[in-house]
Amino acid sequence: MSLLQLLKSHFLSHLIICYVFLVSGVLINLLQLCTLPLWLLSKQLARRLNCRLAYCISSQMVAALEWWSGTECTLYTDPKTYPLYGNENAIVVLNHNFEIDFLCGWTFCERFGVLGSSKVLAKKELAYVPVIGWMWYFLEIVFCKRKWEEDRTTVAESLQNLRDYPENFWFLLYCEGTRFTPKKHQISMQVAESKGLPKLKYHLLPRTKGFWITVQNLRGSAAAVYDATLNFRNNEMPTLLGLLNGKKYHADLYVRRIPLDSIPEEEAECAAWLHKLYQEKDSFQEFYMQTGRYPGPILSPPRRPWSLINWLFWSCLILYPLSLLLAQLISSGSFLIIVASLALCTAASVGVRWMIGQTEINRGSSYGNKDVPPSN
Repeated sequence: MSLLQLLKSHFLSHLIICYVFLVSGVLINLLQLCTLPLWLLSKQLARRLNCRLAYCISSQMVAALEWWSGTECTLYTDPKTYPLYGNENAIVVLNHNFEIDFLCGWTFCERFGVLGSSKVLAKKELAYVPVIGWMWYFLEIVFCKRKWEEDRTTVAESLQNLRDYPENFWFLLYCEGTRFTPKKHQISMQVAESKGLPKLKYHLLPRTKGFWITVQNLRGSAAAVYDATLNFRNNEMPTLLGLLNGKKYHADLYVRRIPLDSIPEEEAECAAWLHKLYQEKDSFQEFYMQTGRYPGPILSPPRRPWSLINWLFWSCLILYPLSLLLAQLISSGSFLIIVASLALCTAASVGVRWMIGQTEINRGSSYGNKDVPPSN
């Protein structure tokens, strides 16, 4: 193991990375809070500012994937549609099989300059989580309670608010509703059998209502649906801890652009269209498993330096006063202060390990684990 790799895998490095992310994130959240009065004067200017502030948070995680671990991302797509990426609003339909698939989705956004303005459909509880949740609140992320009777109205209203958004945005959508596990897949296929739907091998049955309401409310604003199918070479199952350890992965992403006006407007027809889309996604995954690649040409955009520059800026800004404080603590020679500092570091390390553990597949949401047919 090289010295650099040893440094990357050391827990002290993980602690520093997480410290910079959390402290800078809270500071950026405070800056976002300061934009509230601006909403009364210029809503569009406040939105643009919040896009830049959100980028300062989310790009740190992208930098960890692209620059710290050196993970490569290869894009398979049609050369005719490639120039449109980043220059139009779109709904991105992603598969949900990996612990870091959300990071790959963000990296896709970053490569085409829409990371700061990207949107997701997230659980309402996340709005109260510092850093990411608060960032999403100011970014006008669409939150749901996973209760269709309530979400039908609130989600539609939130989506309508995006129709006059001043920046190009991608709306990232995980139609499966939860991350793939063998247990969830088994239950999902039981539901498919009970409804007379074709079974899927690599995906869960998609939740059609969320997709339909998204498409309906973004018609005329979003130009297309990007069908994005992700996999990793050598059958690897990447983890966030692996990224922090500096392990390099290679992601392959197959993207198809589908004009939004080609998707049926009626709910039942739209649901059938989405089920067909996931059957096609399943066939693409089968092709990948057999050949080690997706169909079509490779047109991978290069890494942009801005995520790394942002990461270095916040690291210098946050770590400099911390280093001065540590120097003062050591020079003071106070046994009590040193013990208290060690206790604080221990507590921080436990907190970091807990946060990393929450991304693991076996610690994921129980949504989709119930042995009852879910409503679409």
